[in-house]
Amino acid sequence: MRREVSNGGAVRSEATGRSYAGAVSAVDLSFRHRFRPARGLPQTGGTTRIGYDGRLRVRSEDGARSEDGAIRLSEADLGGPLGERATLVQFSTAFCQPCRATRRVLAEVAGMVEGVAHLDVDAEARLELVRRLGIARTPTVLVLDAGGRVVRRAAGMPRRADVIAALGRAVG
Repeated sequence: MRREVSNGGAVRSEATGRSYAGAVSAVDLSFRHRFRPARGLPQTGGTTRIGYDGRLRVRSEDGARSEDGAIRLSEADLGGPLGERATLVQFSTAFCQPCRATRRVLAEVAGMVEGVAHLDVDAEARLELVRRLGIARTPTVLVLDAGGRVVRRAAGMPRRADVIAALGRAVG
C-alpha cells in the first residue's frame, strides 16, 4: 500500500483514499490498530508473547497432577535420571532455533550448581507427555525439585538469571 504526503502534513493513502491529518501518519495509525490488544478478549500471540516469552512462572495443568495437587514427573516419564537437588527439563524439537540457545543456557546453569541435572526431551517423540503437560510450543522449560515436582515453567527462551532464580526456589 502506497501513501502520499500532501500539503499541511496530511497523509493520504492511495489504496483507500483516506486522509490523516496532524503529526500521526497513516503508518502509525495502522500499526496501532493492528497491535492494540482487544479489551475483554483472551490475548494470545503477538503482543502478549513479547511480555511473557521465556518467563518462569507457576502454571497449573489438570492432566498431570498427583494426589496432593502438585505436578510430579518421574524418571520413567522423562526418560532420564532426575538430579539429586533439582532438574531442568527442556522440551524441544529438531527444527527449533531458540531451543539450541536454551540448551546452552540450561547446560551452563546445571554445570554451575552441584546436584542439578539437565534433560532435553524431544517433544515430537514424547507427544503423550507433551499433551498431558499442556505444552503448546518449544522450547518449554520445567524446573523440578528433588522429588520431581514442577516448581516453575517457561514457554520460550528463558534468561539465565531467571533460570538461576527458579533453581534457587527448587533447591531451597
